Amino acid sequence: MGRSLVFSTNVPLRISRIPRSILPPNRPSYSLFLNPKQKLQHGFQRFGLSIAKPTRSLCTKAVLSGIPNHELYVKVGAKSTGPIPIGQLVGVVEKAAKTGAEVVMNAVNKPRNITYKGVADLVTDTDKKSEATILEVVRKNFEDHLILGEEGGITGDASSDYMWCIDPLDGTTNFAHGYPSFAVSVGVLFQGKPVAAAVVEFVGGPMCWNTRIFSASAGGGAFCNGQKIHVSQTDEVGRSLLVTGFGYEHDDVWITNIELFKEFTDVSRGVRRLGAASVDMCHVALGIVEAYWEYRLKPWDMAAGVLIVEEAGGKVTCMDGGKFSVFDRSVLVSNGVLHGKVLERIAPATEKLKSKEIDFSLWYKPEDYTTDI
Repeated sequence: MGRSLVFSTNVPLRISRIPRSILPPNRPSYSLFLNPKQKLQHGFQRFGLSIAKPTRSLCTKAVLSGIPNHELYVKVGAKSTGPIPIGQLVGVVEKAAKTGAEVVMNAVNKPRNITYKGVADLVTDTDKKSEATILEVVRKNFEDHLILGEEGGITGDASSDYMWCIDPLDGTTNFAHGYPSFAVSVGVLFQGKPVAAAVVEFVGGPMCWNTRIFSASAGGGAFCNGQKIHVSQTDEVGRSLLVTGFGYEHDDVWITNIELFKEFTDVSRGVRRLGAASVDMCHVALGIVEAYWEYRLKPWDMAAGVLIVEEAGGKVTCMDGGKFSVFDRSVLVSNGVLHGKVLERIAPATEKLKSKEIDFSLWYKPEDYTTDI
């Protein structure tokens, strides 16, 4: 089953050298199938023309919400980069994301060949081609690393300390309709924790597509357009703009988040649903929204974005307020100062879902992959 959407302008992706601004101090193989150019700047790319609220009782984990010191939340970034220098990891993660973005840009104004993984879960030829080019970059540099791709599943050496989490086209439905936002997201873990990340976000629309690149390394800060970025300092829900996302299954989890959407719409400046998790998290890091939450995400959805948020000064937990890992099934990211206030509503709703025996165990972790989780 498929359909085509046609746009008139074919615009090349411009690639330029990314400044090396992110430099902090210093087996068995198996596979598992799961469901003339200019250079791109480390920043905004130009193409075409030039390129008060009610009180609720809190669950145990959400008691943190009453504590103003948000440093109590456990960091998600890796404490060590292992034997590979951080500069090398950052270079490859950025190159991989840019290479995937070239594929997407070359296809953005052309007809889409769309198939379905589920009733509303789209996949295009561009998803697959983007992932193939990203895999080529990673394997050329680190042939023994483990790789988890949205389209290709797990490949590589399960005994490696490093695992790459790749979403070759986050926001496929938006891409299929020519509607921003969508992105290419690449993150690398060391012993289960994010160590380097890059997200290329596509913005604009037909006839005026641009990109901007977000990147981060553990302990090295977060950057957009080559400039260091930081989360907002908004400390009141009533003055905040929020973002969430919804899965494809319209069950109890979906209904719970619809209710949360309504609640926060009533008490904030608004709640947006953009449709690309990596982009939503980058917007928190950029300081243009204050928080983002979603149930039922996968490691490739979160590995890059959570590190970018944390390195921009934000906080990351599960939706019950508990310690987060990229193998979890839910995430809440925020500017930090609002984290507890958002949890006041989200944590009890999540605990209620747990009481209905909704599965919140780790989604998936390769059996032989070494982590401290």
